[in-house]
Amino acid sequence: MKILRLGHASYLMTSKEGKRHLIDPFLSVNPGCPEEYTKPDFLKTVDTVYITHGHFDHTAGLKELLHANPDVLIVCQYEMGMILIQNGHEKVYLLNYGGTVEFADVTVSMVQALHTSSYMETEGPPQYAGQPAGFVFDFKNDITLYHSGDTTMTMDMKLIQDVYKPDIAILASSGQFVMGPKEAAYVVKNLLDVKYVIPNHQFPTMENSPRPELLKGMVEQFPVIQTMMEKDEELSNLLKDYNQTDVIMMGYGEEREFSKEKVKL
Repeated sequence: MKILRLGHASYLMTSKEGKRHLIDPFLSVNPGCPEEYTKPDFLKTVDTVYITHGHFDHTAGLKELLHANPDVLIVCQYEMGMILIQNGHEKVYLLNYGGTVEFADVTVSMVQALHTSSYMETEGPPQYAGQPAGFVFDFKNDITLYHSGDTTMTMDMKLIQDVYKPDIAILASSGQFVMGPKEAAYVVKNLLDVKYVIPNHQFPTMENSPRPELLKGMVEQFPVIQTMMEKDEELSNLLKDYNQTDVIMMGYGEEREFSKEKVKL
């Protein structure tokens, strides 16, 4: 299974069967997403999109994705899905905590996250979008991946580990609006038992952003995002002597292949 980092909390997973699963479409306005992945030629290749919650930094690319690829299936939490259905989107699969959807290449379960969720909050009065969620992706004859979504640390993560036994976690760790590196390191050491962890919910710096001019404008408009830069390095440092789990530092637009045995650079 391959993982492509599209910046912030957005990732594309490609299964052994070649199906493409996109988490949290934050695309053309995301300074961590290389421009090539905002184009219709790429968006048309996505088979399924998963939404952890409604905030703009997780859904702002949904309209452009649907414009390029109107047949893509959206998997999301009930209230968020009902908003989309009432806005005219027909291909929505509704889930709630504990619910599962099965495809030919992967079984996906919705799990708990502790955060908030609103929709279109940067364009007008926020719409209540239900509760946030994480997802567990159990790829057939391959790895199991846990994407935490936006969350603080919770004891539910121990249940997620015990029941689903993920090999890899994409784990919120940027602080400010989700747990920070200190809390994420505790989760890795005490609640999860994964081979690999990918730090999540980071914004790029001017030095490593694929689109620095876009980042400059976003910093001027939302200076708070500066608190979510370089926190992946902090998590890596906190876990440098913890041999049970490898911290995978992925560049923006970088793709890596994972298996139960190893990660290929």
